[in-house]
Amino acid sequence: MESSSPACSPEKARRILLASLVSVGMGFTVLFPVLAPLGREMGLSEVQITSIIAASALTVFLASPIWGRLSDRWGRKRVILVGLFGFAAGTVLFNSVLYAGLAGTLHGGKLFGALVLARMLHATVMAASMPAANAFMADITTAATRTRGMGAAGAANNVGSILGPAVSGLAIISLLTPLWVMAAVAFMNGLFVWRFLPEPPRHLTPLKPKRMKYSDRRILPFVIVGVSMFTGMALVQQTIGFRFQDILALSAVDTARSVGIAMMFSAGCSLLAQWLIVQKLTLRPFTLLRVAIPLLILAFSIMTVATSQTVLTIAMMILGFGMGLAGPGFMAGASLAVSPEEQGAVAGVAGSCGPLGFTIGPLLGGVLYQYAPALPYAAAAAIYVVLFVSMGWLGKQVAEHVPVGSETDP
Repeated sequence: MESSSPACSPEKARRILLASLVSVGMGFTVLFPVLAPLGREMGLSEVQITSIIAASALTVFLASPIWGRLSDRWGRKRVILVGLFGFAAGTVLFNSVLYAGLAGTLHGGKLFGALVLARMLHATVMAASMPAANAFMADITTAATRTRGMGAAGAANNVGSILGPAVSGLAIISLLTPLWVMAAVAFMNGLFVWRFLPEPPRHLTPLKPKRMKYSDRRILPFVIVGVSMFTGMALVQQTIGFRFQDILALSAVDTARSVGIAMMFSAGCSLLAQWLIVQKLTLRPFTLLRVAIPLLILAFSIMTVATSQTVLTIAMMILGFGMGLAGPGFMAGASLAVSPEEQGAVAGVAGSCGPLGFTIGPLLGGVLYQYAPALPYAAAAAIYVVLFVSMGWLGKQVAEHVPVGSETDP
């Protein structure tokens, strides 16, 4: 889909992109507070519920590098639009299956299979948005401003991550209401991007897409960090609904509301970290990661022993602050490691590390939670301890691609 939107300055394009990323962040987070109670209402087990997310994440993992390369060939804007309109259509499909499950039309194995298939189809197209958006941000920033640009993109996502759980409060009407609202928001966001977002100048002419391997020595340290980081994050995020419901003896609607509030505080702390540190200080990407990981270890350790809503919420806030530092460090570091012509390819590879972590994490978390509710959080803490111990070696492998005439962070 093409529009006739006029060219505009990089700063205006940046503002439009960031505004659109708010609704992307909403779409990715609105499901988390409601899926656990929804699944239990339909009679699904914890492992089945987390398997739905794992199947979706695996699909995004496989699709993200493809969409990243296609954004080099088709243009950033076109691929972003595929993701936004695809998200809206896929949400309608997924919600329809959920409605059939709640109504009793589908149940048992047929319901589980239909949910997995619908979510995978949904994930195939919604995977297009983030690699194209990150590559767009790389196009309109320099080596010196890349970390701040990625931090701004992360901040926009975090604003959405605050609003998404807030929308989940509409579960008081019905458990599916938040998801129907997000389908409409994604569609309106697609119209907004189609009308107002210009194509970055360097991609007005299609490029031959470049392939990039996960084993590429320039980005391998960030791949290791990213997959480990998001696996630990997924262990928590996909079981926290069960934790709230079981510890506090909540109903399905109260669980969605309580988890939504905790996620709002978490996203707010993430936004605060990006505003106070990422945007205000000039730090190298790997430095941000070194600061973030101890905070994440602390958050997971608290979750292991928490027995009250207040303590769980505080742990989520620490988790949000740590991820607010780690996310921009991870994306900016991978982007700076390669040339400008490879931004679509690296955005696809880096963007797929999260989905790979969210493939491993939910499956592992569901199994561990059924065995002992505290185990997913202890396992996440252990993963981050290993990662922290490895940071010295990984940091030595990091190099930045510096175009002639540009500057990097001191």
